[in-house]
Amino acid sequence: MDRLPTDGQDPGAPDGSGVLETRLIDIGRERFVREVWGREPLLTRRVEGFADLFSAGAVDELISRRGLRTPFLRVAKDGSTFPDASFTAPAGVGATIADQLDDTALWRQFADGATLVLQALHRTWEPVAAFSAALSGELGHPVQANAYVTPPQNRGFDDHYDVHDVFVLQIEGTKRWVLHEPVHPDPLRDQPWTGRRAAVAEAAKGRAHLDVVLEPGDALYLPRGWLHAAQAQGAVSVHLTLGIHTWTRHGLAEHLVQEALALLAEDPAMRRSLPLGVDGPGGELETVRERLVAALAEADPAPRFHRTRRGQGRPAPLGPLAQLAAVQDLGPGSPVRLRGALEARLEGPRLSTRVGWLDLPEADLPAVARLLDGGVRTAGELGVELAERLLRAGVLVPAAP
Repeated sequence: MDRLPTDGQDPGAPDGSGVLETRLIDIGRERFVREVWGREPLLTRRVEGFADLFSAGAVDELISRRGLRTPFLRVAKDGSTFPDASFTAPAGVGATIADQLDDTALWRQFADGATLVLQALHRTWEPVAAFSAALSGELGHPVQANAYVTPPQNRGFDDHYDVHDVFVLQIEGTKRWVLHEPVHPDPLRDQPWTGRRAAVAEAAKGRAHLDVVLEPGDALYLPRGWLHAAQAQGAVSVHLTLGIHTWTRHGLAEHLVQEALALLAEDPAMRRSLPLGVDGPGGELETVRERLVAALAEADPAPRFHRTRRGQGRPAPLGPLAQLAAVQDLGPGSPVRLRGALEARLEGPRLSTRVGWLDLPEADLPAVARLLDGGVRTAGELGVELAERLLRAGVLVPAAP
């Protein structure tokens, strides 16, 4: 897996074993990166259970008590997705928004064999959110989390492939997974399986690469592009899918080209109009090609890359009342730390984060650089005035003493 330098930014993947190695695989991180990542599926039997992350009780609570709205849930059966209006309704006085989940309608659809898909659990269920954030930090790629709840002997989706890698974590019940090799290896995000329906259907008739029943505690890694279909067995199946939205060389190329075009926009010769009556590139193409190649050689895509990456996730939760108390009680001995999942980077005198940027005086830069290791500091070590500024900006949070 290609990684960019981490100088001047908050820490990502730890050198020791994190959730990838302790919860999802049993072959070691280095071997996973070398032999499996982006190449082939990996089945891991009961490395550790996942009951601490999610459960059937969590499904019931989210659907019946949390006031969730679309698109936090989808409903599907036999390859077809139900319209939102079939399972949403207003929720009465003081909550009359029309697209809140209707638990009675969902119960009836579920009893009739439909799969319930709780989407974006990295935003709505704290244990999953914390786990997803930790995995994202280790992998260096954004992670989303969905739960699939399927009645016995049913399946929600036909054979298909995803445009992102996934880890499947079986929570409750059992589910049979049938995998076939890709018809379009390493698809990009704008190359979904629906554009290759016939090839997918034909490949799914062939011999399976893997045909396995997942049991609670099992984990299955699937690179993007691998065909799969899954069916619950003799009981309700609940599984989590952790979607890894991988950065690709093509994605990096897009940023490089965008930066080169921004440079060319400052070139008066490139802004000049083509001749009247032009009906094709003609003799202009060679000039444009030469200047574009020169701009590509000069362009630095890193700032644009990091801006996009910051926009793909959210920082760790911040409690306004706890934050206000930390500001009011701040003293030299107050322990503070960098807010989690902030994607903080020092770019010259500017601290860029997911919650905005701050321009810092030269004298504060060494203290801020020390913060980026993720350790706990006291306000006195940083300077109380700097600590207060960073607390008010939502960059620092109070730490346990």
